[in-house]
Amino acid sequence: MTTRLDAVTQWVRQQPGFEQATLAPVSGDASFRRYFRVLAAGSAIVMDAPPEREDCRPFIAIANHWRAQGISVPAVLAEDLEQGFLLLEDFGDELMLSQLDDNTADRLYGNAMAELCRIQQVRDNPSRPLPPYDSTLLDREMALFPDWLITRQLGLQLSNQDHAMLDTAFAFLRESALAQPQVTVHRDYHSRNLLIRPDSERPGVIDFQDAVRGPITYDLVSLLKDCYISWPEPRLSQWVEDYRQLSLDAGLHRADHDTFRQWLELMGMQRHLKAAGIFARLAIRDSKSRYLDDVPRTVDYLVKASGRQPALRRFHAWLLEVVTPALETNLTDTTRGSS
Repeated sequence: MTTRLDAVTQWVRQQPGFEQATLAPVSGDASFRRYFRVLAAGSAIVMDAPPEREDCRPFIAIANHWRAQGISVPAVLAEDLEQGFLLLEDFGDELMLSQLDDNTADRLYGNAMAELCRIQQVRDNPSRPLPPYDSTLLDREMALFPDWLITRQLGLQLSNQDHAMLDTAFAFLRESALAQPQVTVHRDYHSRNLLIRPDSERPGVIDFQDAVRGPITYDLVSLLKDCYISWPEPRLSQWVEDYRQLSLDAGLHRADHDTFRQWLELMGMQRHLKAAGIFARLAIRDSKSRYLDDVPRTVDYLVKASGRQPALRRFHAWLLEVVTPALETNLTDTTRGSS
């Protein structure tokens, strides 16, 4: 790791204006990428993405394309694909999550939804079109829930009946997602990937390299049913309706209130199945156990949403009767064991 830090430092110092730069760690994300703030005459961010683990090309292509269409993503200042280094514009380190409270939420979510509507209207890059959020990808993501959270983290054994129940639930969610209007999807649009900038009302958007063409409510539910913070139903409902109207006016769909909310509820379940599985995988595979703290909130979203769906009665009952008690026991034991 020290050798790689030396290499990225040397590379940064080869860039004009950064000859005397020093690097300070910035909080990383859930991937194999690392970030450093470049301290020099001017500030910048350097992304260290080992080529054998991460491909920087999608990030560069999307950053350049979205920026050209007016989306507030960081400029790519320099690149070295062979080593996996990128020098990026510095949007600061004030995450939207750190600024959210009862008084700021309407303004911050309003700004974030306005930016999201711009993203959803981005035209595909003809030379590098975004991949589709198709049934294969939707299914692969939902499978993370039984594979990593249920089986590996909680140690539960799934019966044939359990598998059949999950297959039915997943098919229901998949069909809803595929039936929605398809737009540009950031795919991780939430309060830890939006930066508050002192010189702009528009949030800085990061971590967009996995963007796809997919369901219109995916990014909205990532934002409003955030795995890292939750809000009372009345506020959530108002924000959903605000965005429905905003995106309707933009010509992105023709859905009425009830249809749009149903899309969001089912899309949210797909998203939260994926997220809960990823949190468990991060803890087990990558030794990032802090992500287990976010599992109860994420599963609670699943419990509440499934309880409003008559077609998902069996799935809802299984979450309540089997998963929730196992989660309480497992995470209590995990916390006790790590203290």
